[in-house]
Amino acid sequence: MGINPAIVQNIAERVRAEVLPQRAAPALKLDPAIIQKIAQKVPIFAGMSQPCLLDTLATGEHFTVQAGEAVFREGDMGNSFYVLIAGDVVVEKMRDGKPVELARLGPGECFGEMALVGNDVRSATVRASGSLVAMRFYRELIDANPESASAIYRNIARILAGRLGESSLMLADLKKRDSAA
Repeated sequence: MGINPAIVQNIAERVRAEVLPQRAAPALKLDPAIIQKIAQKVPIFAGMSQPCLLDTLATGEHFTVQAGEAVFREGDMGNSFYVLIAGDVVVEKMRDGKPVELARLGPGECFGEMALVGNDVRSATVRASGSLVAMRFYRELIDANPESASAIYRNIARILAGRLGESSLMLADLKKRDSAA
């Protein structure tokens, strides 16, 4: 008496369905025009295919923060980055016991991305300047999708390089001002 391969395959498929997590269909019902607009307006998602962007957006968590509240604080452990949907945040760094404003970010911009590229400790506090809506994306979910991870890490490099260029100009201006004084 032989084993029927069809029965073995059927059992294997049922076990696989029970053991492996089901990939959730994207909760977002976005038309292609909106997806394209997100890809164009949100730099961290630039260059993603529409299916990849939909999969990536489906992994994000929407949340709100009230004015004055911190999204996270300098020194917190981090394993995620954020994209602002609505509202603004202030990025602050403590110096001599006082917060120093480093930047203001608005809709479409990201923050906390350094947690994805190896710095698990938050280097600054990010505070809502008014009520805001944001999305949080966890490192392990981004890393699980190679196409998404490739685009996001490439875009993080571009974003951080731009911020480093701006910081270098600010530092040069401060040095120039100090030497003139």
